[in-house]
Amino acid sequence: MPKLIKRFSREEEGGLVIFSLFMMVCMLLAVGIAIDVMRTEHMRTRLQIAADSAVLAAADLDQILTPAEVVEDYFARAGLSAALDGSGTTAGVNSRTVTANANFAVPSMFLNMVGINSLNAPATGTANETISDIEISLVLDITGSMGSNGKMANLRLAANDFIDTVIRDDAPGAVSVSLVPYTAQVNVGPALMGQLNVTQEHNYSHCVDFEEEDFEDTAVSLTASYDQMEHYQYYASATSPIDNPGCPTRTFERVMPFTENVAALQGNISQFTPRANTAIHIGMKWGVALLDPAMRPVVSNLIAMGEADATFAGRPYAWDRENTKKFVVLMTDGQNVNTRRLHDWAYATTELRERWNDFSTSQYAAANSGSPAWWEYDYTKYTSAQADDMLDTICTAAKNKGITVFSIGFEVDPYPASVMESCASSSSHFYKVEGLEIQTAFNAIARQINQLRLTQ
Repeated sequence: MPKLIKRFSREEEGGLVIFSLFMMVCMLLAVGIAIDVMRTEHMRTRLQIAADSAVLAAADLDQILTPAEVVEDYFARAGLSAALDGSGTTAGVNSRTVTANANFAVPSMFLNMVGINSLNAPATGTANETISDIEISLVLDITGSMGSNGKMANLRLAANDFIDTVIRDDAPGAVSVSLVPYTAQVNVGPALMGQLNVTQEHNYSHCVDFEEEDFEDTAVSLTASYDQMEHYQYYASATSPIDNPGCPTRTFERVMPFTENVAALQGNISQFTPRANTAIHIGMKWGVALLDPAMRPVVSNLIAMGEADATFAGRPYAWDRENTKKFVVLMTDGQNVNTRRLHDWAYATTELRERWNDFSTSQYAAANSGSPAWWEYDYTKYTSAQADDMLDTICTAAKNKGITVFSIGFEVDPYPASVMESCASSSSHFYKVEGLEIQTAFNAIARQINQLRLTQ
């Protein structure tokens, strides 16, 4: 027996068997760990998908159920109700943020051999939907030069497509549009002009004259006194009364403030016809003024008169209001020209005002042997260069207040293109286009506005 024991102690055969068994156990444990981890990751992925889907649906501002109900329903449908730890909601002005937390303890199949009975599979989902209140002033050139090369027809198509894109059925009351057609002036209409302190010298047309300093401020004052523009025409008229005064007179040429009525907006745009000459700075002044909170009392009164949509009560919103964005889309096919106005002595009486409603200055001068000459009745109020300076001033004031300015130069020469580019918020906010490209420009601007309207 002692010899057997001694020989056994010296025997080396079979030593690797023990080591192999040990390694096999280690390998099985490693594979087991991998299996347990894979099962846990699979569960975590299921939970993450459920959480992401649930919070996206719950954050939808159009959702009629409470966010908690939506989250619970999504987890129940996924068979994961037991894993839902809860959800939370933060609501703001036109915004909602929803968070869902989930966790599931996946039982171990192999790790329990080393004392780990389960692995946690956590998931967290967060989604936010913000619908910004958008205020847009659409400032469109309807001057005489728009009558060439099919430009007016192309503008009508492009502007109407723009309206269809920015005013959406999924967010009623979120986007307001103020339509501002301009020529040598802007026809604000009797209702809007009646809210301002404007000298009422006639009822033929409704345009407000501004002085140079008025372009330094985005607002139109509700207390300061403004002059009403004279109603007259210095080139020949085909009719009597005059057919193409500096201040447009037709109803569809009036400013349409704060509306989401697609049919009404497109109805007016579709009737635009070229007339008079160009005062881009005056169009821009009104476009900006309609976004200034100082205009709020006027909008309230226009709503009461049925001249603006009631859904936009309380607008224009404050500059710093949460989730509010303001835009001007300014379009022209030309450049500013000298601004002319009648001398005071030529417009001092009712008789004179009636005369200029019936005859252009050139026709009246010709009928009276050219004495005084037609150009003696009026004068240059400011030059085209001064008008460009005023445009630059009001564009700068708008951008300083946080208004995003898009500008479109439609078949313009290099100089007016540079003026319009300078007005825009950046060079990427300026579009120089030819022909049907104007539709591409308006579509691009509309898409950018829509992207800024909704984030999720």
